[in-house]
Amino acid sequence: MNNPQLTSEYQSFGGKLGFYSHPSSTCNGEMRFAVYQPPQATQQPVPVLYFLSGLTCTEENFMAKSGAQRYAAEYGLMLVAPDTSPRNTGIVGEDDEWDFGTGAGFYVDATEKPWRSHYQMYSYVVQELPALIAANFPIQPEKQGIFGHSMGGHGALVCALRNPQLYKSVSAFAPIVAPMRCPWGQKAFSRYLGTNQETWRAYDASELVQHTQYHSPILIDQGTADKFLAEQLLTEVFEEACMAFKQPLTLRYQDGYDHSYYFIATFIADHIRHHAIALGKI
Repeated sequence: MNNPQLTSEYQSFGGKLGFYSHPSSTCNGEMRFAVYQPPQATQQPVPVLYFLSGLTCTEENFMAKSGAQRYAAEYGLMLVAPDTSPRNTGIVGEDDEWDFGTGAGFYVDATEKPWRSHYQMYSYVVQELPALIAANFPIQPEKQGIFGHSMGGHGALVCALRNPQLYKSVSAFAPIVAPMRCPWGQKAFSRYLGTNQETWRAYDASELVQHTQYHSPILIDQGTADKFLAEQLLTEVFEEACMAFKQPLTLRYQDGYDHSYYFIATFIADHIRHHAIALGKI
């Protein structure tokens, strides 16, 4: 396993924020990620919390805009934010659309040409990146949680529901919870996974929760003024599935909030605390 290369580093809340790149065997090219190491990490290994970002984002958006470092430092949690897709793969058309290709990996393992040669974001997030982090940073690998926003909220829910033994906790901001039923998901899935919709179910939280009981309550915050709520996010579909199959869910509709990082920053403290409790830091 190749060591990650540090590209920049910043002091933050007594800890340090680093941006890294590394050659990924899973995605067949260079991948980037960000890590916030809390001050406690200089003394002992700490739990790790992964954040998956949304469409068009990079590994930088969450670290720059969420304000999460303050709370990660308070509770002693390491934060890891991967990029949202492979980049510069040479695939024709990868940069043509903002909601597909570059910046829009959707956290699936593509099975269709030409995407399958690089777009393996599910395996990257669940397997390769955690192994890389465990080998290079002072973490407790048995104590990890995952959360995300929008497309990344979809990714976090799917990763946790499919791997409850790997993730102690999961939460999401304005997640795409029923991608099989919304335009963003249908577009991405049909091109990454092909036309057989049976294969899509493995990446749809509202489908997965019907067959998989996650061991602890799922926390979701959703703004009522989110312009994507009615057509793309379909929060009520997941809520109904959780109720029908007795999955504990804490769903909070936040009046007047939109889809932006202003929304995320407002409620980030609650999410970090949610994970800190599950990871044994409170």
